[in-house]
Amino acid sequence: MEILIKAAQLIMSLSILVVLHELGHFIPAKLFKTRVEKFYLFFDPWFSLFKFKKGETEYGVGWLPLGGYVKISGMIDESMDTEQMAQPAQPWEFRSKPAWQRLIIMLGGVTVNLILGFVIFTMILFYYGKDSLPVDEVKWGIACDSLLQDIGFQNGDRILALNGQTPESFNDVRLSLLLDDIQTVSVERLGQRLDIQLPPDFGQMMVDSGLKQPMVARFPTIVDSVMAGSPAAACGLLKGDSIVGVDNMSSIFLSDIQPYLQRHKGEEVDIHVVRNDMPLTLTCSVSQEGTVGFYRDLSIKRFFKVNHEEFSLAQSIPAGYHHAMNELTNYIVQMKFLFSKAGASQIGGFGTIGGLFSATWDWEVFWERTAWLSLVLAFMNVLPIPALDGGHVMFLLYEMIAGKAPNQKFLEKAQMIGIILLLGLLLYANGNDLFRSIMG
Repeated sequence: MEILIKAAQLIMSLSILVVLHELGHFIPAKLFKTRVEKFYLFFDPWFSLFKFKKGETEYGVGWLPLGGYVKISGMIDESMDTEQMAQPAQPWEFRSKPAWQRLIIMLGGVTVNLILGFVIFTMILFYYGKDSLPVDEVKWGIACDSLLQDIGFQNGDRILALNGQTPESFNDVRLSLLLDDIQTVSVERLGQRLDIQLPPDFGQMMVDSGLKQPMVARFPTIVDSVMAGSPAAACGLLKGDSIVGVDNMSSIFLSDIQPYLQRHKGEEVDIHVVRNDMPLTLTCSVSQEGTVGFYRDLSIKRFFKVNHEEFSLAQSIPAGYHHAMNELTNYIVQMKFLFSKAGASQIGGFGTIGGLFSATWDWEVFWERTAWLSLVLAFMNVLPIPALDGGHVMFLLYEMIAGKAPNQKFLEKAQMIGIILLLGLLLYANGNDLFRSIMG
């Protein structure tokens, strides 16, 4: 069911983004009296799921959910309609329009995606407000991965400062460790302040190790739900149970409980819980994967005092713009990690994108992910790669500077090379998803 919910959110999000992106090309094309032959959500090789014609344009939904397109007359695009391009140019064709009009048509999709990302973030702040977890509120400290433990961190450390500066919120710590030049992290351990020195290129080390969350806030382990047919269900673990220990180990933190279970795969353990303020011990089998089969309560507001900020419509506009620009900038900065073996291996396709959405239908999360994807789509499309909007823009700028368009045959070959590159990247990204799924 979780997979279906995530898939539905992914399809809905991409449909919104693709339709609006293509409208960004369609509207200026129409304004400049350029003929648009097709407007499609998804691709339609051989046949379409649905179509109708209004005026000179065929509108439809294809069966291959890899994006969408508008087919503009007299333009070298994904259709590779070389037969049309071999005919004399007509007044209604893209190639007959002034270069500045063609430039506006090609930049329309990217522009819409940028505006859309900004508008959605603005409305999220206006409708939902903004939550942040202060670093001093993380009273049980952090649970940290082995990479952090190797350089001196310990579970239970409380973050005080990064390079001597207190982070605005705990949410910012992970991104700062990845992207910023953090040299010193100050922590509180057993009532004392310690400064931990980070090695150079720590962000790259995080990427190389595959860490997505090097540290998380620790909080008590309360059962949110139990998997049907699991050892946890068999031993009687219930929603709302608070786990306080396993066998002779007393701990309320999953960062302690999980490693213990991993060390006792296939064995029976005593799980100590508190239910309705009464202590209880349940004897439970541990699976060969080192789990017992429950999900814990992740409601941060249940355990911490979260700062909540409300925004009026006037306040949400600059705040939404600032947030959108921060998200876009952070994404662009992270692109540098792709040029490493570990970074390239973490490129993902539709499975990875679908994993960004919530396992339950959460509209706030849905719109946050859609806004972020809109900004990513804008950036990716403006890259100067043939077959992308940025490739067309690159050749148009050359024409405007040089005073003549590149050779027609050259443009056709460049378009074909771009299509091959994009298809190769698509196969590689989704192949990574498949490999990770198979290998667990």
